[in-house]
Amino acid sequence: MIGRFITFEGPDGAGKTSVLTALVPRLKALAQVPLIETREPGGNPISEAIRQIILDPKNTAMDPRTEALLYTAARRQHIIEKIRPALAANKLVLCDRFVDSSLAYQGAGREIGVAEVAQMNLFATEALQPDLTLYLDVPSEVGLARISAHRPDQNDRLDQEALSFHQKVRGEYLQLAKDNPQRIKVIDATQAIEQVIAACQTLVTASFPEMFRG
Repeated sequence: MIGRFITFEGPDGAGKTSVLTALVPRLKALAQVPLIETREPGGNPISEAIRQIILDPKNTAMDPRTEALLYTAARRQHIIEKIRPALAANKLVLCDRFVDSSLAYQGAGREIGVAEVAQMNLFATEALQPDLTLYLDVPSEVGLARISAHRPDQNDRLDQEALSFHQKVRGEYLQLAKDNPQRIKVIDATQAIEQVIAACQTLVTASFPEMFRG
């Protein structure tokens, strides 16, 4: 039996980190197989080091294609070191961001081409795709207002982009969800956080009933 790969996506300010913090222990209590949580870029020392370079607000000179290549390099190392071994060991892998983020942020937000970024990631991932993606949707204005209110002094390089950038990112996410309805499930992240957590838990456990206690 092979494990399952579940990714969580959303524009900045959607609340993914808060949702995952609450959701992971709940799923672990129900899971019949080991569950691991990870993130992108990151998940291992090399990828975490690349993360620091990508998100450093001082790196304003970074070219959009350089940014896309760095995300892809971090992803490749993450897959080889952590994701594939975990899936081979029949574990549930919950990952904060994956290829959809690159398509939305670099492909659409940076306007370097969704198809081009997809091709780059196909090489890096060897066609690995999530079994399920939960997309937490929030209007760009709401997401940025949340960031400003809750972590005004911790904005990374992408948080500081103009509203138009974030609107392009969200637009691509919604298009991806429309194009991949079997894999990507949209959750209204303007709801109270407890409702968002409950919706995520229901979708995960219902999608893979063989891996969870009833």
